[in-house]
Amino acid sequence: MATVQTLSAAAGNWRIDRDGQGLAWLTLDRAGSAVNALSADVMAELAAVLDSLDQAPPAGLIIRSGKDTGFIVGADIDEFADLGEGAAAQALVARGWTLFERLAAVPYPTLALIQGHCLGGGLELALACRYRLVVEDASAALGLPEVMLGIFPGWGGIKRLPRVVGVQAALDMMLTGRRIDPRRAARLGLVDACVPLRVRDAAARQWVLSGKPVRKVSGWRAWLNAWPLKRLVRWQAARQLDSKDPLGHYPAPRAILALWAEHDGNALQAPDLVESILSSDTARNLLRVYRLQERLKNQGKPDGMRAVHHVHVVGAGVMGGDIAAWCALQGLSVTLQDQNVERIAPALARAGKLYTRRLKDRRRIQAALDRLIPDVEGHGVARADLVVEAISENLEAKQALYRQVEARMRPDALLVTNTSSLSLETLRTVLQRPQRLIGIHFFNPVARMPLVEVVGTRDGDAEHQDAVARACGFVGQIGKLALPVRSAPGFLVNAALAPYMLAAMRHVDAGISPAAVDAAMTDFGMPMGPIELADTVGLDVALAAGRQLAPDAEPPRCLLQRIERGHLGRKSERGFYAWRDGKAVKDAGHAQRAVGSGAGPGSDPALLAAGLARVLADQVRLQLEAGVVEDADLADAGMIFGTGYAPFTGGPLYHHNRLSS
Repeated sequence: MATVQTLSAAAGNWRIDRDGQGLAWLTLDRAGSAVNALSADVMAELAAVLDSLDQAPPAGLIIRSGKDTGFIVGADIDEFADLGEGAAAQALVARGWTLFERLAAVPYPTLALIQGHCLGGGLELALACRYRLVVEDASAALGLPEVMLGIFPGWGGIKRLPRVVGVQAALDMMLTGRRIDPRRAARLGLVDACVPLRVRDAAARQWVLSGKPVRKVSGWRAWLNAWPLKRLVRWQAARQLDSKDPLGHYPAPRAILALWAEHDGNALQAPDLVESILSSDTARNLLRVYRLQERLKNQGKPDGMRAVHHVHVVGAGVMGGDIAAWCALQGLSVTLQDQNVERIAPALARAGKLYTRRLKDRRRIQAALDRLIPDVEGHGVARADLVVEAISENLEAKQALYRQVEARMRPDALLVTNTSSLSLETLRTVLQRPQRLIGIHFFNPVARMPLVEVVGTRDGDAEHQDAVARACGFVGQIGKLALPVRSAPGFLVNAALAPYMLAAMRHVDAGISPAAVDAAMTDFGMPMGPIELADTVGLDVALAAGRQLAPDAEPPRCLLQRIERGHLGRKSERGFYAWRDGKAVKDAGHAQRAVGSGAGPGSDPALLAAGLARVLADQVRLQLEAGVVEDADLADAGMIFGTGYAPFTGGPLYHHNRLSS
């Protein structure tokens, strides 16, 4: 590198290095931030960079990151918070659209050298470059996730992505917010190549000077981006959106479709649409959900906590086996203990299916399987940083196990239980060091549910609080969201769900079909109806939870009748629904939008849904008032990420507070 020129020294966000071949290496290292985000000042400085390069054009321009945390994570989210008027929204869109159009039109070749996450506006910047290389990294992701915030890619992504990867792949990424890894990005043609770290700079230098044609789709995939086939693609995509979101709770996907079909991705041509989306309640609420998620992530990053390297799991049932499999998937060494190898074998088989689905690469699948070690004798207890107890919900059995393992554990190791019903205060009475017993409550299925409740006692001393923080760090380390809660029946999520499911069953007692109750709640925005949820967790489990949390309430008749017949839900292949291949079989005729025939809340799906949502909100409020969770924001976060509570509402407490204000 012959010359170094730093632009905007006051902020110091960009740095230009010119080498002997006449290449300009432009590095983004946003000042005062752990990640690169495209804030207003960063964008203004980039415009200044392009001004300077107009005066002395380089042989080629390579844009890269100066952060270890990735390329660019997108726009500065904080700048979306106050877009309450059309002028501000339009200015935000214009800033990025105009700048990236200018970048795309420069006369010299440009290349985005992507390492780590490249998301949102970061990918739109990369798409505006002539070439894109990505460094091979299994943890990296590329995508346009704006739809997850209730907004749209307004800086050229809707225009350029379909031309590069084809309409079908582009719409899939933009309408779902789905992220892809570097290898898939290369297969799709989103990047020109996926290169090893050791040849990163040499590959970038060679590629930007190669004179290769710009990558774009051809043949029938190109035709889908033009009339009249564009109209057909839009119609098909709109039908899919209507089937997934029939009441239009999420307007952003439809806006993306309209901008692509009618304006070639240029949102400046649709100012009314821009204002309606960026200033909508949905965007505001989904931005809130994003911030709640970031807060939970921060719970999993306690300062100074050492990482967990070895986990020992006792109990190879569905929960214990899946917890062990997930930890091994995340790179930890795991020993899995049960009474014999035959009990462990099903867990290993499920792990193999999970790794095949997630990793796809044969070598990585085998490496993950090698990290998951059957351990009938329990030798891993002595080596583990963390021992997970995941046996049956039996107090005496758990305490007997604790007596055995405590004497063999390292002094600095944590003992955690996945109990969903027993109190830590009772469980830990047999321990010599009770302060290090923590609850870590995963939800089923482990691989799909992002939330983990980290349970501490109400009277915990400093050692116990340190153990809670370490447990939160472990949860964050394995890619889950840690929600600290206090020991109480049902903790937060189950304490709210059990009364909700029982209230839904009472509507069935009143004559409304299970499918109609479920349809009302999925239309409201829940990922699964409460009756199907009860079938999924097990009707016997739902009854036991109801008796524990509401001992004075009479159980619903429909629940008792099915349990008496041995119809326990999915696990017995019959409950409120018949179950085939793990899916509920519903009579479509029973899920009609008009349910019931008489007066009252049961006769109107919207009123039925509002009443059941109120039950959830009231139960969450009770747990908050009881001190189970620290504040209302964390309570809402727990319900959104633990149950899938309609994200567009901002959470049960937030939603109902706004309704009553």
